[in-house]
This record gives sequence, C-alpha cells and structure tokens, in this order.
Amino acid sequence: MNPNKTSWNGRFEGMLGFSLVWLGQFVSLIGSQMTRFGLSIWAWQVTGRATALALVGVFSLVPMLVFSPIAGAVVDRWSRKKLMILGDLVAGLSTIFLLVLFLIGKMEIWHIYFVAVVIGAGEAFQRPAYMAAISTMIPKKHYGRAQGMVGMVASATSIIAPMAAGALLGFIGIQGIMTIDIATFLFAVSMLGIVHIPRPAESSEGKRARGSMWRESAFGFHFLWERKPLLYLLMSFATLNLTLTFAFSILAPMILARTGTNEFLLGAVQMFFGIGGVAGGAVMSIFGAPRKRIRGLYLSILGSMLLGPTLLGIGNSLPVWAAGAFCVVFFSQIASGTSGVIWQTKVPHDVQGRVFAYRGMIASIASPIGMILAGTLADYVFEPMMQVGNWGADVFGRLVGTGPGAGMGLMMVLAGTVGLILGLTGFIVPAIRNLETLIPECETEPDPSEGKVAA
Repeated sequence: MNPNKTSWNGRFEGMLGFSLVWLGQFVSLIGSQMTRFGLSIWAWQVTGRATALALVGVFSLVPMLVFSPIAGAVVDRWSRKKLMILGDLVAGLSTIFLLVLFLIGKMEIWHIYFVAVVIGAGEAFQRPAYMAAISTMIPKKHYGRAQGMVGMVASATSIIAPMAAGALLGFIGIQGIMTIDIATFLFAVSMLGIVHIPRPAESSEGKRARGSMWRESAFGFHFLWERKPLLYLLMSFATLNLTLTFAFSILAPMILARTGTNEFLLGAVQMFFGIGGVAGGAVMSIFGAPRKRIRGLYLSILGSMLLGPTLLGIGNSLPVWAAGAFCVVFFSQIASGTSGVIWQTKVPHDVQGRVFAYRGMIASIASPIGMILAGTLADYVFEPMMQVGNWGADVFGRLVGTGPGAGMGLMMVLAGTVGLILGLTGFIVPAIRNLETLIPECETEPDPSEGKVAA
C-alpha cells in the first residue's frame, strides 16, 4: 500500500489520509479547549467560584466509563469513520446548544454539565474508533510516527488554545469563541469525509468473538485476561496514570504555596509541560518507536519519574521546576506512544475497538482516584507533617524544605519513587520483559473485499 496516494474515488489514504484526519482532530480540539477556557471565565463571573467547572471532568468521565464496553463492540461492528464523524457532530451540536442558550440569556452552569455528559458518551465511541482506525489506515512501520502525532496534539492545544482564547475573548466574546469551535468541528468532519479508512479483515479472534452485543462487549476483557503480559502492561500504565495524576493534582497549590501565590511562575511551569509534550511527540513522529519497545518504554518511564516529580518536589525555583515539568511529559509521551504501538501490533485489527475501549476505561479509572488521594493526603497528612517543629520537617526538611508547600513537595518525591519502582517492573517481571516474544504480532490486513470503497 502506497502511504501517500488517493483511491480512484478521490479519497486520501495511507499516511497522507491519516495526516488529514489528525489535522482535523487537532484543529477541532483547539476549538474545544478555547470554548472550555471561555466557559471557565463565564462560570467565574456568574458563580464567583473558580472551581465551578471542576465537575465537568467528572460528568464527562462517568458516561465514558459506563459506555466503554458497549462502545468497543459497536466500533468493531460498524464503520469507524462514521463513528468518528458522529462523535464530532455530537460535540458540534452540543456547542450550538450552549451558544443558543447563551445568546438568549438562558445558559446556566447545569447546562454545561449536561453537555459534558453528552460529549463524554460520544467520546466513549469516538476515541476507540480513532485509535483502531489508525491501525488500518497506515502501514505498521508508521505506527510510531502516528502515535507521536496523536500524543503531540493534547500538549500543543494546551499552549495554543488558552493564548488564542485569551487574545480573542475581549474582542468577540464567548459567543465568538463558540462559533469558532463549531467551525472547527465542521473542519474535522470535512477532513474525515475525504479520507479512506479501510475495514479490517476478520481474524480468528474476531470469529471467536461473534455473538450477541453483550458477548462481544465482554470479549475485550476476556482478550486481556487470556494475555497476561498485555494485562500487566495495562495495569502498569493504570498505576502510572494514578501516580502522575496524584502528582499533577498538587502541582499548582504546591508552587503557589512555595512562591507566595506567584501566578506568573505557575503559568511558566505549566507552559513547560506543554513544551515537553510537544517535544516528546515530535521525537516520536520523526523517529518512531524504539526498536526494542518494552525496554524503550520502561526506560522512558524511569526517565519521566526520576527527572519529573522528583525535581518538581525538591525544587524551589523556576529553572528546576521547568526542567522537571519538561522531562516528565517529554518522556511520558515516548512511553505512551511506544505503548500504543505495542497495542496496535499485538491486537488484531477487527477486535481493537473492544480491547481499546477496555484499555481506555481501566486507565481512566485511575485518574479520579489519584485526585482524591492527593487532595486528602495533602490537606490532612503531609502539609501538617512538614510544618516547622513536627517530626516530618526534622526527617525530610533537608530534602524538600519546610513550611507551606513542603508537604506537597514530599508527596511529589514519593510519587517519583513509586514511578521508579514501576519503571523497574519492565525489567524485573518476566511477563512484561518478554512481552514482545510472548505475544505474537497480528498479521491482520484491511479487508480486500471492500476494494477502494471508503469506509
């Protein structure tokens, strides 16, 4: 398959086709993040509470978790391209709904929560469809590049969207921001409309999974349970997500506490998170995944946790915090992208929707757990423990200092230590260390019966 050609009906395919889809999703995400920024300003003006949008993440996560098993089966049964288009349309219509309410002066905070539920349900279908579509769109040799490009999007939008929204909000208002968002959804749909996403051929696993919707929905879990190396890899990343969420949840209050509420320094550190993510994604998109994937993956985890939370915890100045912020996301991008390549090559294409849905669900569950643990432990255990005169300050004071923010700094160091132990499992646990030989690569190719008809 030529990675940069068009089919007879004018639809792009291969790496060029994927790049067009990627561009559409990139632009769409910028629009979504701009709207989120604008809504956060609106919520503050209306409620006077900066945390008014904090529940949006909860309201979007719950339907994703609930619908993920059934979504995976639908992704493998139906056209992945159509599901991605449907997901973009649902998100676009949700923004139109909010825009109309805003223009007639009827928008309330609960409307945003309702839209979050709708979009979260849509993403439960769209995300596994997107990741599974990549596997059939491009040759296996480009999987690493594609994973790097996908990973780069979130980091790039975290830099671009707030700057763009902040610059435009005073001129065009939140209604203008939402109008731009709607236009970006249309752009994403148009990019999907001109590409060819092949259907996967049926594998032996796909034949075994045939049955009712319930049977097919449960297949993703059974597939993982029967392949312990992949299950251990998944649990490893779920633990990594919990650890990183635990650390990131206390980053802002830690820096504000240690700098006397210096918001400029906090913004600068957060910018380096985005820069690190873009750099890590760029490296993956240029060079692809490491040849020895498991080794490269777990070396990246070691680098991320040794140079990330550890530096953030012991640091007390912008250069150290910036270095820690850059390193944690830079190496995490490489680890995440390499993991994605492993999943794409080890899971047959026609069951990837089901397996990837469970993969995303299990990994996502860890995030709220990390947030709850971090806030509770910071307020009631570590911050009081590290105040001058308490035993924690005497034992750990030389490492992370004392006073406001020191307890959260110690939590950062502990998160880094847990991450280091996690990174070592890739070299110590045989099932993970030998995953590449224990689990054969799938040989599924696009379904030849469909010819050049776009899916």
